[in-house]
Amino acid sequence: MPRDSSPDSKSRWDILTRTGVGTPMGDLLRRYWWPIAGASELERPGTLPVRLMSEDLVLYKDLGGKCGLLDRHCRHRRADLSYGYVEKCGLRCNYHGWLYDADGSCLAQPYEDMAHPEARLRDEVRIKAYPVEELGGLLWAYLGPEPRPLVPDWEFFSWKNGFRQIVKAEIPCNWFQCQENSIDPVHFEWTHSNWSVRLGGANGPYTPQHVKVDFNEFDYGFQYKRIRTDTSDKDRLWTVGRVCLWPSGLFTGNHVEFRVPVDDENTLSVMWHFSRVPRERQPYVQNSIPTWQGPIADPETGRWITSHVMNQDFVTWVGQGRIADRSQEYLAPSDRGVVMIRRRFLNDIEAVKDGRDPKAVVRDPAVNRAIALPVAEREAFIEGFTRAELLTNPLARRGLQGYIFQTGQPAEVRAAFLVAMGFSEAEAAADPRPFDPLAPASR
Repeated sequence: MPRDSSPDSKSRWDILTRTGVGTPMGDLLRRYWWPIAGASELERPGTLPVRLMSEDLVLYKDLGGKCGLLDRHCRHRRADLSYGYVEKCGLRCNYHGWLYDADGSCLAQPYEDMAHPEARLRDEVRIKAYPVEELGGLLWAYLGPEPRPLVPDWEFFSWKNGFRQIVKAEIPCNWFQCQENSIDPVHFEWTHSNWSVRLGGANGPYTPQHVKVDFNEFDYGFQYKRIRTDTSDKDRLWTVGRVCLWPSGLFTGNHVEFRVPVDDENTLSVMWHFSRVPRERQPYVQNSIPTWQGPIADPETGRWITSHVMNQDFVTWVGQGRIADRSQEYLAPSDRGVVMIRRRFLNDIEAVKDGRDPKAVVRDPAVNRAIALPVAEREAFIEGFTRAELLTNPLARRGLQGYIFQTGQPAEVRAAFLVAMGFSEAEAAADPRPFDPLAPASR
C-alpha cells in the first residue's frame, strides 16, 4: 500500500486530527465522556485547571462535595478561576467575588448585589459549564449536546480484590497518532520487547517474531490478535487478543489507557491500572485510588525517557511530529487495523452529521452495568493467584518487582502497593529469569 502523494492528501487527514469546537472530529468526540482527572486529585475541595479539546476549563469540588467544570475565565474581567476559591455551593472568582454554580449560573456579584440590588445583574450572566461524573476513581467530563449519554461502566471498574492506581502523562503530540497505537500489535515486538533487549546492553537474542495478525470490530471497539513463532491459533492472544477501546482507549486486561485530546498538538495520557492481590489477602478493599504524574523526559538531557513500557510508546508517538503527516507514510499489511479505525471514525463523523449516535455511545441503563469486554487473561484477574503461584508466574511476578509501565511512581504509592499485595520489598526483589509478556500463558 504505497503512500498517497496527491496534492491535497495532507489536508484530507486534518479531519481526523482537529478536535476544536465546530470541527467534524471535535463534534464527534464531544459525544463521549472523557477522563480528565483522578478523583483522588480532588479528594478535598479545591480547583484543577483543565484543557480539553482546545477549551480552557477549571475543574473544582466545592465545600458541599459537588464537582463542576467551568470556563477557565470569569465572565466579569476574565480572571483565572483556577485561582478562585470554592464555597459551600460553587466557585468564587478571587478578583471581584463573582460566584458561579456548576451549571454556569452566576449566584452572586457582591458589589452589584449590594449597591444595585434592583438590577439583578447576576441573572443576566452565565459562563460555559459542563457536567462531571465520577466512575472508577476517575472524574469524567462531557462537552457535547444533550441528551448526554451514560458514562460507560466497564466491567474492570467492578473487579474486586485489586490495588488500583491512575497514572497521567502530558504528551506533546496529537491524540490520534496515540490512539492508532492501540490497534498496532507488531509494534510491541520492536518498541518494547526487542528495544528492551538493546537498552539492557545486549544485541540479542530477540523475542519470537510475529507471523500473523488479525483485526475485527465489535460493539465497543476493535480486537487485534497475533500469532508469533512460539504460539499457535490456540493461544489466548489469537483467540481473544487485545482491545482498541472506542473511541480513545487501549484495554489489555490489567490496565486501560485513555488518550485524551488536550488540543491539536497535545495529549493527556490517562492510565487506570489493576493489580490483583493474592488470594490470601482477600477480601481487599481500596478506599481511594492514588493518582500520580509520570515524567516523559530526562530533565538533564531533554531526551525522552525509554526505560518503561509506556515511555517507549511516548517516544514513538512524539517522534511522528506534533501532528503526524499521514500523506508521507507508507502503509503495509500489518497496518490493516489502522485503516479500519480511520474508516470507522470517518463513518462516525457522517453519522453525527446525520443526527445519529456514533459507535459505542451508551444510553440504556440496563446495558450499562459492568459492560463485558474481551479479556485474554480473565481468570487471572477475577480468580487471582495464591501467594506461591504469584511468585512462580513470570507475568505476575514481574508486576511485583516494580511498576513497569511508566517511570516516576511515587514511593508512597509503591509502599501502598506492597502492603496491599502482602510482600516486603525484599520478597519482591528482581527475578533473574527472562520475562516476555507475550509468551504462551502459564499458571
